[in-house]
Amino acid sequence: MAVGGMAFYISKRSIPKYAVHKIDIKVESTPARVTQGRKLASMLCRSCHYNPKTDEFTGRELTEAPQFGKIYSANITHDTTIGIGKWSDGDLISFIRTGIKPDGQYVPPYMPKLIHISDEDLYSIISFLRSDDPWLKANPEHMPASKPGFLTKFLVTIGAAKPFDFPSHVIPGPDTTNKIAWGRYIALYQMECYSCHSKSFAKNNYDEPEKSPGFFGGGNQMYDVDGKEIYSLNITPDKNTGIGNWTEAQFIDAVKSGTVPTGPPSLRNPMQPYVGLTDEELSAIYAYLRTVPPIDNKVERKF
Repeated sequence: MAVGGMAFYISKRSIPKYAVHKIDIKVESTPARVTQGRKLASMLCRSCHYNPKTDEFTGRELTEAPQFGKIYSANITHDTTIGIGKWSDGDLISFIRTGIKPDGQYVPPYMPKLIHISDEDLYSIISFLRSDDPWLKANPEHMPASKPGFLTKFLVTIGAAKPFDFPSHVIPGPDTTNKIAWGRYIALYQMECYSCHSKSFAKNNYDEPEKSPGFFGGGNQMYDVDGKEIYSLNITPDKNTGIGNWTEAQFIDAVKSGTVPTGPPSLRNPMQPYVGLTDEELSAIYAYLRTVPPIDNKVERKF
């Protein structure tokens, strides 16, 4: 009865609100920051917020992870009512770091929080979001309210999904002269590749990514745009079930074009070709992945 009562309570509860970390900051927008911000947003924000019907960041239904419920991404255009046109730079920075909106509403795990990304990269994203890019043109397109499922509410209830603390210090960029450190930064903190390529969204350790179960070992359950079940690939250096036999050139080609050296031949949604990453950045990621402990986990690729 106690278990049933708790399950009933969880199923009926709402996602709680939290205190907002207020910061007063105005980000200086420069052409270089807007360019870098667009590059990052095209790989981080676009996959969830871009709506092909409007050709803008008006949001869409996120069908890739139905285990979290019926979820819709937000309109993040310049619209001042439905979008983020009234949000301050401080509002945006606080939300992206902690997951708490200006009204105190918390967005659970289906919204990535960039808790480790450098301040400079974050300021670049803000600069892009303030730009006149066509993706961001004010549009009042309204998405339905999300309906978090039992898993989401359970994770929130037990504290496994909760807002992150706002950083107490400046977060510097990576040492790009150290190839492995640079690749680690991109894979863990900038692109958060481990989030999809580890065992489970629900069990990822976002504070300390290397402690995530099945770290880069794949097998995370997702769905493509047609609702077909797929699993993320094992990209540890395991030679039998991972990418231990891939050359650097093959890895770069796979990430940029979606073509893999072992069949079936192509990657699938929600994995998008990351054409914005340079060969040098992908070479750094490859070098870092070679240092990750190999995991023997064969992920069947069903087409």
